[in-house]
Amino acid sequence: MQPRITDVTSPANPVLKSLKSLADKKGRRAAGQFLAEGLRVCTEALAAGHVPATLVFTAEAERHPLTEALIAATAQARGTCLRTTPDLMQRLTGKDNAAGVAAAYPIPDTSLARIDRSTAPLWLVAENLKDPGNFGTMLRTCDATGAGGVILLDQSCDPFSVEAVRASMGALFSRQVGRATGAEFFQWLRAGEGQLVGAALGEASVDYRAHRYAAPCFLFMGNEQSGLPDAYAAQCDALVKLPMLGTADSLNVAVCAGVLLYHALDALSAA
Repeated sequence: MQPRITDVTSPANPVLKSLKSLADKKGRRAAGQFLAEGLRVCTEALAAGHVPATLVFTAEAERHPLTEALIAATAQARGTCLRTTPDLMQRLTGKDNAAGVAAAYPIPDTSLARIDRSTAPLWLVAENLKDPGNFGTMLRTCDATGAGGVILLDQSCDPFSVEAVRASMGALFSRQVGRATGAEFFQWLRAGEGQLVGAALGEASVDYRAHRYAAPCFLFMGNEQSGLPDAYAAQCDALVKLPMLGTADSLNVAVCAGVLLYHALDALSAA
């Protein structure tokens, strides 16, 4: 049986307009969905068990075997398949989408109750992380190092924004994302096993290579500008820092997270 595909050639199409609204936080909240772009990302999502609620593709992209698999999976799950023009695809994604594929997915539950800390030896925790690009990069590094994912605290960025999804390069579908207040996180953390290691400059911090990491280890990153608040640093089991040998007094938070993740992975593997 052939999947049902609807041709869309007008920007006034209500489904296309609904997808376009997912670029805004208000639209995502109302629809309970977010938008992902690109054949590779959508294929990785499918491999991780995530089927589009709505799949959009151009006629050229439709001929690709991976797009055919996406269409079949979406149709089988009773999702919506739309064939559109390259111009409307560009309007939808806001860029030249050479792969000609985009899809809407349900926003997953990000409560801490959904996170099983025993599934990974490493996790990232970020307080007031504002830049969605940094979030996406951190999530990609979690995927590369086998870390479980990122837990966002307080007034952090929206992990399902277009910028965050793009920067994650598909890791949003393979890693876990949690959202909570600081108080909620500390209560959840202390209810089970877990070593909380904060990244902070200061006299109380030791060189990151000198610390003994223990799984599950939660690497705690502060805000890009202000760093880890004192009250949060006081909750940590240990504080570590990276040596700063030049004139700069800080590192990009995603770079710092990457260094710590790889070192902690190596330390845990050698233990």
